[in-house]
Amino acid sequence: MIIVNPYMIVGIVCLVLMMLFNLKSIKWLPKLITKVAIGALLLFFLNILSGSFGLHVPINLFTATTVGFLGIPGMIALSSIHLFVI
Repeated sequence: MIIVNPYMIVGIVCLVLMMLFNLKSIKWLPKLITKVAIGALLLFFLNILSGSFGLHVPINLFTATTVGFLGIPGMIALSSIHLFVI
């Protein structure tokens, strides 16, 4: 069951209203969604290929955004954090 926070709903409504009044802010949204999706796909393939070695990087918004913006160095950074720190 998903618990919906009322503050989150108010924040989303405010964000949508700000984007409606300022149409220039919508230009970066497709790039952001594409980069996060590519980051999630890269993490998915990393988890498939490195599952036999015991490496599993969870796929969530933070890790997908990190890999989406940084690319391969971000994937290496998350993998090394998982291997050496956690």
